[in-house]
Amino acid sequence: MSADTKYSLDVLPIDRPNVWVGRESELAVLHAAVGALGRGLGSVVWVEGEAGIGKSSMVAAALVTARDTGCQVLWGTADQLFQRLPLGVMLDCLRVRSGSPDPRRARIAAFLRDRRPGLFEPDDLAHTAIEMLVALVDESCTERATVVVVDDIQWADEASLLVWHRLAVAAEQLPLLLIGICRVGTGRREVRELRAATGRRGTVISLGPLNETDVTALVTDLIGVPPGPVLTEFAARAMGNPLYVCELVDALIRERLVGPAGELPETALDHIPFSYAAALNDRLGVLPARTAQMLRTASLLGGEFRVTELAAVLDVPASELAESVQDTVSAGLVVSVGRELAFRHPLIRQALYEGMPAALRSALHGEAARALAETGADPLRVAQQLLAADQPGSDWARGWVARTASVLVAQAPGIAVELLQRELDRPLPDQDDQQILLVGLARTLLSMGRHAEAATRARQALALAAEPQHHAEMYWVLTRALFSAGDNDRAVEAVRHALAWPELPALWRARLLAMLAMFQRASTGDLDAADATAREALAAGEEAADQFSMAYALIDLWLTHSVRRDHAAALSHVDRALDVLAEDPEHANLRTYSLDARVFTLQNLERWPEAESTLRYRRTLSPDRNDSGQVTSALTAAVLLYWLGRWDDAMAELDAVDLDATEITYAGLRERGPMMLRHGVAAMITSRRAERSAADEHLRAGLDLPIATISDRENSDFLLAAHALTAEQDGNPHAAVSILSGMLNRRPGEMTLTHQWLPDLVRIALDVGDHSAAVAALRSCQSEAAAEVPPARAAAARDRCRGLLNRDPAALRSAAAHYRKVGPSVPLAGTLEDLAATLAGSGDMAEARLVLNEAVDLYHTFGATWDIRRVENRLRQHGVRRGVRGGRPPRPTNGWEALTPTERRVAAMIAEGRSTPRIAQDLYLSRRTVQTHVSHILGKLDMRSRVEIAREALRHGADAAQG
Repeated sequence: MSADTKYSLDVLPIDRPNVWVGRESELAVLHAAVGALGRGLGSVVWVEGEAGIGKSSMVAAALVTARDTGCQVLWGTADQLFQRLPLGVMLDCLRVRSGSPDPRRARIAAFLRDRRPGLFEPDDLAHTAIEMLVALVDESCTERATVVVVDDIQWADEASLLVWHRLAVAAEQLPLLLIGICRVGTGRREVRELRAATGRRGTVISLGPLNETDVTALVTDLIGVPPGPVLTEFAARAMGNPLYVCELVDALIRERLVGPAGELPETALDHIPFSYAAALNDRLGVLPARTAQMLRTASLLGGEFRVTELAAVLDVPASELAESVQDTVSAGLVVSVGRELAFRHPLIRQALYEGMPAALRSALHGEAARALAETGADPLRVAQQLLAADQPGSDWARGWVARTASVLVAQAPGIAVELLQRELDRPLPDQDDQQILLVGLARTLLSMGRHAEAATRARQALALAAEPQHHAEMYWVLTRALFSAGDNDRAVEAVRHALAWPELPALWRARLLAMLAMFQRASTGDLDAADATAREALAAGEEAADQFSMAYALIDLWLTHSVRRDHAAALSHVDRALDVLAEDPEHANLRTYSLDARVFTLQNLERWPEAESTLRYRRTLSPDRNDSGQVTSALTAAVLLYWLGRWDDAMAELDAVDLDATEITYAGLRERGPMMLRHGVAAMITSRRAERSAADEHLRAGLDLPIATISDRENSDFLLAAHALTAEQDGNPHAAVSILSGMLNRRPGEMTLTHQWLPDLVRIALDVGDHSAAVAALRSCQSEAAAEVPPARAAAARDRCRGLLNRDPAALRSAAAHYRKVGPSVPLAGTLEDLAATLAGSGDMAEARLVLNEAVDLYHTFGATWDIRRVENRLRQHGVRRGVRGGRPPRPTNGWEALTPTERRVAAMIAEGRSTPRIAQDLYLSRRTVQTHVSHILGKLDMRSRVEIAREALRHGADAAQG
């Protein structure tokens, strides 16, 4: 197998002694993990200790068995000098390179190289790559057991740490042994959080100094005989650090100071190096001066380096370095790692690097950056050298940053921002350069969610921009930054100012008009004005032949018509937007937003199967076209599944959203609204299932989020409804009425579907004798139903409210018949409950009992324990019970029968050997949702691995496949 698909232990960049001393208990832990891996059981191990204590060597020694039994071993080492490179160590560890013969790895590399930020929503490119890397490991584990090692993890970049965390979450489900090797004392918060998380779900091994017996054994192995008293005393000064012991004893051997009996002359002590750096210099002293200088130059390039890069920096042909490279390998300073070279131990590079004066290092980094740039090296390699040089202001560097800004922004926005700001903080003689740098910086800050800084830099760029394209784009950045920061009025003012500019290019005029329509709806709620602006934007977009502005304008029209409840027109607008966008990957974010909008509208039209079909299609989009929509996709699915009564699946979607929110986050949610919806749906389900501790936790988290924007209000309805439900459960129905009444009056331009919650308001208000609140709820529902085109969900809710208020079984029968015909099942169950209570109140006990049984049957399928209690109590007050059928047994919580239909299908697919990404593709789920289902299966079956799941699924046969 090629080096791109298997990173053999024989080429690992670590020091692995032939004979091991001590560490028996620690090695036993690692050997046990390797043994479990062979049985399909994954685990997480964190190895920590001071530099040179033997962490990497011990891991390598333990993994020999893994290599020999056919496991894939992937090893990457983070580098302090270049820790700002996004995903750097993980890309290296997983061998993701453009030239990889593995198409999966090549595809990820191409994505990172070629992708550009979008216009509609900020692209989280690193987040997409994280998903792709986790999926790559998942697929690799399906092919064969895999070990992933991240050495010097304390230097890993933030995105790589998140990949490690995500793999740690998945390790219990896969034949994956995940090992982090960490030097103690770095103090990074993210690393501390990872270490704490490992302690909860895995094993932490802390390596201390070797004891005196083990040090003596190590020295004996090095010199071939037991050490004498002087040598023993000297070795003790290494404080039990095996690397220091090895280097210092090796220095004695090179100087021929160790006698045949292992004795050391006392007079020799004055010449013995007492530090690792001194020992290393002593080792370098035996090398030719040219070779030693080459090695010091190599330390500028990081822990791993290519001979071609070293040759470029030294300005010599690569062939002239052959002898020097061989000398360093023979001296045990450098090892070969695939197509690259690596320092045998990070401390070797660190000592060489820090042995040079800081001013010299800075100058050499600057020269290295220029040399690499002139050879056309990867811009990120050049950028790393420029950052290390910390010498802004040179003409060539400023010009290079200006020329490559767009590439750097796409691949490493954090690095791009630092380089751009460094150059801009110095006087720039060339205004064109300053303009280019400002444009790139403003664009990048916006994509990173740093809105205030983006607005400031955009204004600076507008003061300089002479090129119309740059001028227009900076207006776009400024207005989006202001709006995203909550300054709606100034955002509208900025857009109007831009539209008044006579030189505004036609394409940007169309885009800014489309943006203005969105702002008008959100800020003033003037739907007519927003419609007029959107139609103007659509015409301008058609004239400019710009897909983006046309689709954006159509989405504006979808939104305003949805607010008006003209869902038929809204669907035509969103479908036209999708037709305009077609399959263009440049506007992937707007396309996924449009698909979510289509799902929403199909729900309002009660075309539930078509809504599911659209959601499934949305999830067929490849990961690189569905990056920033992972969270919204899960929330869209959860809301749909809630109304359909598939609450287990809805909770799996919501749990998947939280995978990145545990212990460590990378980007997180930039807006409050989606997180309100996440907590609201979860709180509603858990409270209806009488799981109050979980419901209260979600309510606390959701209610702590301030409602400051129209988006916040539109996403808070589930949260408020769940809050009202818990108040009712706590015996405070008056509070429930007050909470639900707060949703009665929608603000101008607000989308919130209040009719969904009004029947409950009528029911509770009547229970407490608040007739005026019940009447107000009916009137509000009638208003929504009157606006609804065509009559659908609001009309059915109106009938239900009317039936409750007037105690009219006919109106409730009409609503129930409607839900039986078109769905969904959750409001059907509630309507049947209301009908049963109304019938019982009018004395029709026989029909009331039949309807009660149907309602309870539906509630049981949802697991709605609280609803069952409530309806039985309502009917009991009228003397109606379920009769001979009695109560159903509670749903099992353990064993095969506890699995949901979806979980059984997942189990069957695991038995077929499918990977998580493949299961996600086949079931139209997100990869993280499948991972959540697998976690639930393991818990219910009390199992530890997918191998055990597969055996159980095969034992159940057809029952597993059918769900």
